[in-house]
Amino acid sequence: MNKKELVEGYNKEDQILISRMLDKLEEAKQRNKITNTDFLDGYKIKICEEILRKIKFEDYIFFGGYEEAERKIIIFYPEKLKFIIDNGEYFNKLSAIRIKLPNELYGEYSHKNYLGMIMKLGIVREKVGDILVQEKGADIIVLPEISRYLIINLGGLTRLRKAEIEEIKINEIERAEIKTKEYNIIVSALRLDNVIAELAKTSRMKAKEMIMQERIFINFKNEIKQTKQINQGDLITIRGKGRFKISEIIGNTQKGRYILKVEKYV
Repeated sequence: MNKKELVEGYNKEDQILISRMLDKLEEAKQRNKITNTDFLDGYKIKICEEILRKIKFEDYIFFGGYEEAERKIIIFYPEKLKFIIDNGEYFNKLSAIRIKLPNELYGEYSHKNYLGMIMKLGIVREKVGDILVQEKGADIIVLPEISRYLIINLGGLTRLRKAEIEEIKINEIERAEIKTKEYNIIVSALRLDNVIAELAKTSRMKAKEMIMQERIFINFKNEIKQTKQINQGDLITIRGKGRFKISEIIGNTQKGRYILKVEKYV
């Protein structure tokens, strides 16, 4: 199966993703070296997995710095270098930067704040993995090629002038506890616009506007179809409102409305 056949049926953005991934795969095979992609979110990981299954390629791993990482790179390797993967000697494919805040700034910055600071320095999102936020600061997983640049330039930002910024080993990162708030919502239908209205605590009209403004992501993929059906287990991100998981479709009310159990990430 050639590249043209593999990308058939995917949109242009996904085709570019697949093409770049396959280039890294071919580089590993042709040059007998270990290669890797940039960071991928959950949606992109799913697309890449689909393609790798289609071509029945198995000499790769996903790696994000720790087992539960949300954003990961794909590491491709030739068969003769499999021992490096088996021995876990691929950790140098990622770096980590620790930001330690002064006492007076403990708990001041969120994931959004740290990401905004990085973007302000001209770094594209694909070069940055998970940002693990704690009260005292954050550990940021990045590709090694940008670690030195970030260490030098983050300290120049007004918000981080008093912070200690250093590179740490990837196995020294402090995993942040994932906190969620659980509650139920009731919707008349499992359509996206209905669910968004309840999650965002707004009207159906406003929910439709948010969808058309491309502020809604389902399982990391942007969704603009208002009638899209929501399923149990879906992860919904509303830009400006947060991230929610539809953990269970509990059942129906006497009037036939749907009761959904929601976990909001806080």
